[in-house]
This record gives sequence, C-alpha cells and structure tokens, in this order.
Amino acid sequence: MKLHDSDLDLIRKYDRPGPRYTSYPTALHFSAEADRDDLIAGTTADSGPLSLYFHIPYCESLCWFCGCHTIITKAHDRSDGYLDLIEKEIALLASRLRPEREVVQIHFGGGTPNFLDPEQIARIGALIRETFCVEDGAEFGIEMDPRHLTREHIAAFAEIGANRASFGVQDCNPEVQKAIHRVQSGKMNRDAIAWIREFGYGSLNIDLIYGLPKQSVESFSQTLDEVIGYGPDRFAVFNYAHVPNMKPAQKILERATLPTPELKLQLLQLIIEKLTSAGYVYIGMDHFAKDGDELAVAQKNRTLQRNFQGYSTKAGVEICGFGVSSISQTSGAYRQNLKAESDYRAALENGVLPIDRGYVLSEDDRIRRETIMRMMCDLGIVYEEMSARLEIDFETYFSDALQGLQEMANDGLLTQNSTGFEITELGRLFIRNIAMHFDAYLNVHRDRYSRTV
Repeated sequence: MKLHDSDLDLIRKYDRPGPRYTSYPTALHFSAEADRDDLIAGTTADSGPLSLYFHIPYCESLCWFCGCHTIITKAHDRSDGYLDLIEKEIALLASRLRPEREVVQIHFGGGTPNFLDPEQIARIGALIRETFCVEDGAEFGIEMDPRHLTREHIAAFAEIGANRASFGVQDCNPEVQKAIHRVQSGKMNRDAIAWIREFGYGSLNIDLIYGLPKQSVESFSQTLDEVIGYGPDRFAVFNYAHVPNMKPAQKILERATLPTPELKLQLLQLIIEKLTSAGYVYIGMDHFAKDGDELAVAQKNRTLQRNFQGYSTKAGVEICGFGVSSISQTSGAYRQNLKAESDYRAALENGVLPIDRGYVLSEDDRIRRETIMRMMCDLGIVYEEMSARLEIDFETYFSDALQGLQEMANDGLLTQNSTGFEITELGRLFIRNIAMHFDAYLNVHRDRYSRTV
C-alpha cells in the first residue's frame, strides 16, 4: 500500500479525536452509579467460554508517553501482597461462576508482568490452574519489558502455559529513547527474542509508536529495518496519543518538541510501505500480521474479533479482569476495578468484589457494538447478514449513518452498493472515522479521545 499526496490530504481532513472502539460504549461512559448486581449478572448466569486478564501494575520507572494505569516502584516485595489480593478476588469471582466454564484465553498485562519473579509467576499460574478449567492449548499471552527480563522469567511463564509474547520497542533510536525516558538496547530486544524462541512461544508481537519526540523519517526507517529483522509474527504500531490532561507525565515530552502533523503523516506512510513490503498484512487500526498469522486468516474468514486486548480470534468469550483497574466484559455489561491499590485492598479485605464503575448495555448499545465490531474486523458490512444477526432491518435502523458515509465513499474510503459497503485499502486508515458514524454517544466525551490517524 502506497500513499499519494491526495491521500495525505484526506488524512489531514479526517484526523480528528475519536474512540479506538475496544468497547462500545467506551470506558469514558462507565459510571460509579451502575448497579453492582447488574454488572455481575452475566458472569453469574452465562455458561460460555472465559478469557482471563490479569493486570500487574508495577513498573520500575515511568515511560513518559505511557497512557496505562501503572504503579512506579522498585520494591519487588510488594508483589507477594498483590498476589494475595488477586487470590482473594479470584475466590470471590469463582464462587459466582459455573465450574464447567472453560478458559480459552489468558492474558497478563500492565504495568510489567515480568516485575513478578519466577516463584511468583509459578504461584499465580498454579492458582489459575487450580481454580479454572483451562482448555488444553489455551491462548496465553504475556506482555513483557525486555529491560528487566531474564531467561528465568521466560522459562517460568512457559512453565505455566504461556505461548504468546508481546513487548514494546517503541523506537530504536537512542535520542528518542532518552526523550521518552525508556532506554532499551538492541541487545535487550535480541536476548528477549532468543529466549522466547528457545522456550517455544508460538507468537511474538512487537509494539512501536510513531509521533514521539526526536523522531524523523530517516531514524524511524532505521527502527523499522531493525525490528523487521527480528522477524516477529505481529506488529502493533500506535499513533502516540498525547493526552496530558489525563496523563500529566506526558507534558514532559513537549520539552523535546513533538513531531508536526506533516511529519507524522510521513511516518505513517513509511510504516505502511515498509511493513506491507516485508510481507505483513495491514489488519486495520494499528495492527499488522504475517500473511499466515491467525489474525490475517481470521480476517479473511470473517471470524476476527475485537475487545479490550485489541484484535482477537476468540469469539463469544466473557472477559474476566483481575487486579487494579482491570476491565471485565459480559454479553450485557462492562465493569472496571478500583484503580487505587489501597481501595482495591480495602474492598477485598471486606469480602467485596473491587468494582469501581461500569455500564449496562441497552438493546441499542448491543446492536451498535456488534455493528462496529463487525465493521472493524470484516472491513465492511453486508446488510442482509447483519439484519439477520441483529434481528432488525439494518438499512432502516441505520439509515442516517449510511447516508453519512456518502462523503467517505466519494473520497474513496469505502464502496457502497445495494447489498452493503466495503472499506477500501485506503479506508483502513480511517476505520475509526467510519465507525464513528454508528456511535450514538460520539459527542459526549469527544474532547478526551486521541486523534484518529
């Protein structure tokens, strides 16, 4: 895929704040007023498969670009107490679950999951296996930080069943790394990859970020050449979301001067051209995968899914989140845990699930959630198929939204006919913008979203 000057004009036209749609409605709509029983009702009643998410919030230092919920500390002994709390939360939730429900997906995120030492990793792994019915060969992914990673960490995660690894490189240039407070050598990356391959992990994802201070087309081209040489199965290449009103540490990056919009467009063009030329399929949003990767195959087969972990191949799963700030998703509700470790601890010590806020979906929410997810995964909509799936007349229900797509069709971002619409290769860059036409809440928190391109 090659971008032309006219395409860059379109990027300027459509680059505006908008949701990433890892959920619909987005987490900005979650409320502390939501009824706790309603938020947990789906977990109690459902009998389908589970996806478990564990948030390990600790990091030894703060990356100034970070938008995640982290706790900065070098006190590794805090992890034992935190795992005590995870154990309490698991026991509380497990008492509400049907014991036969099968776990098909597990994910450790953060923070830094390898902040845990090998003994602590073994402990949480045993707890998961003792409490849940984990499917043989379940997808088990770990986010890792190569700066604090050892071969023993990789071995310990593999021992508890981990088979997928992901870690952030962000940028290989030393000047950029200093500007974002994340110095990470090529040797650290190569050692991590060698250990991941040694212990038989089936998939490796690498994260990059464009739009950071000190980046140039030349320097980021060198970064791309280096990481392509690592041979990962997937890339997630994120547009840096500058939201200092929500993450004050990001204000520091302004001292080093953030790239101009024009430079960011050049970086985006470089990313797409380099990765697709190297054999990676542009899945959509920020994701690229090798042609034979499960994500690419699922997209071709129209079975791709999207949730809080990004794109996924697991359909119909309930996500159960554990740890501070983690988010859970049932068929009819979202709930998020308390963000402060002290509040999280107090709730669990009182025998209460540590829910901070949530959202119960209306029937309209469900219809729009399914529409947005299928559009972002299938890169188009077939009206008859969606009418049957949602038990509505799709064209009538979304008549205003479909009319609103005409301008995008004129700009070459999608093609429309009497049976549906298809997003073009260029339109993948604007998939968030296209989805925004189906969002009933778009203008409620618009100023708090990152930019779409």
